[in-house]
Amino acid sequence: MIRTFTFVILVLLCMLDRATAIAHGVSGNPVNIESIIHFPADTAFLSTSIGHPSLSAQNLTFKRRLDSLEKSVPLNYNEYVQSYIDIYLSRGEQMGKMLGLSKYYFPIFEKALKEAGLPDEIKFVTVIESALNPHAVSRSGAVGPWQFMYTTAKGYGLVMDNYVDERKDPVKASYAAAHYFVDAYKRIGDWLLTIAAFNCGTGAVTRAIEKSGGIADFWKVRSFLPRETQNYVPAFIATVYAMNYYRSHGIQSKAADFNVLTDVIEVNRHVSIASIAKAADFDLKELLLLNPSYKKQIINGSIQSPKSLVIPGVNNNAFASLYDVLNGGTNTNASVIAASMKEAFAELPKTNPVYHRVLPGQTLTSIANKYGAEVQDLKVWNRLKTSTLVPGQNIRVSAASKPYAEPNESSSMSYVVKVGDTLSGIADKFSGMTVSKIKALNGLSKSVISPGMKLIISQL
Repeated sequence: MIRTFTFVILVLLCMLDRATAIAHGVSGNPVNIESIIHFPADTAFLSTSIGHPSLSAQNLTFKRRLDSLEKSVPLNYNEYVQSYIDIYLSRGEQMGKMLGLSKYYFPIFEKALKEAGLPDEIKFVTVIESALNPHAVSRSGAVGPWQFMYTTAKGYGLVMDNYVDERKDPVKASYAAAHYFVDAYKRIGDWLLTIAAFNCGTGAVTRAIEKSGGIADFWKVRSFLPRETQNYVPAFIATVYAMNYYRSHGIQSKAADFNVLTDVIEVNRHVSIASIAKAADFDLKELLLLNPSYKKQIINGSIQSPKSLVIPGVNNNAFASLYDVLNGGTNTNASVIAASMKEAFAELPKTNPVYHRVLPGQTLTSIANKYGAEVQDLKVWNRLKTSTLVPGQNIRVSAASKPYAEPNESSSMSYVVKVGDTLSGIADKFSGMTVSKIKALNGLSKSVISPGMKLIISQL
């Protein structure tokens, strides 16, 4: 998020055919998540010098369309915005894939933004930041769909430990990003400059405002911002255009390679995702895609700190099977859980940490990727103040693991109420559950429930 470089959708050098031309250099190593889409790495924009485009009918069409989309965030049209519109529309295949992914991710982002009282348009920042890839990692160590740096994520309440990296959790990262935007807007007072701050930091933006004469207007402040940030806002506006008017340019949305209709269950015990997939007959690959924040493919829930499990929308029979799995039922699923947990822990490094000798050309990011670690973890384990490495240096690349312990059999399972849910409908999802039992477990005197409520479904 706040860093020197950020993610952008395209990897190319694009020459615009105009009286005055501009070349935008966007380069980096592709990142691939389960072959859904190829995502580029960090960007390093070339300096720009663009003349005003002619006021052609085509230019006026783009302007009118942007005007029609404008709500709270100004969507100014100019040569900088047009250059990115041209780039994005030339990549119809990639845009089509992201349009498909947006069917799942955008409702999540919209909910967090709405609850924080923020403009809906801010969700398009994620397209620039990560191309809607929850596993996206930049060279500078920013992670997730919103590209949070470790320190900033910690400051906004996200958890990064041996089990989870909540920067990859679309829901939790979205609420953290929403809080950041609220704070930044209070300080800056201009939406385009607030979006710019998401790229370079509020400090850099406020200093640029001061240098430009004290007026909080992105287009007046633009030349005083870091080079990448100068292009970040035009890219944002172009993204809003491309994601709304793609049909007018012959781009087709491509369905995501996973179920975008999902349910969420709160899990209050340690259980492996593989065992859940096996017991409930889910596709493991899909379940992992829906739960990207679990680093060891283990949900480390507890009574005190339940964890969310996102599952594909399923029928009542699948819910009943999952109920048995998460509550240690009398069928064979209980042994499946125990066996898979032991197997998962057996594959982890033992109590002695692992070390790596740095080779010429290696970076913290390349080493972290090799060992499945996080850049910030490497810094903490090796007490590194910078990301500089020296060939021949030995660095620790794993934490000392703890021996496997059988999970506590005293556990419970919760259900998050969605729009349209009723107690009778929820009871039907779980074998042996009734409305009266749910009311008793949750101390409800009436059958009135509201979206977002967490209902205890079982307690052993």
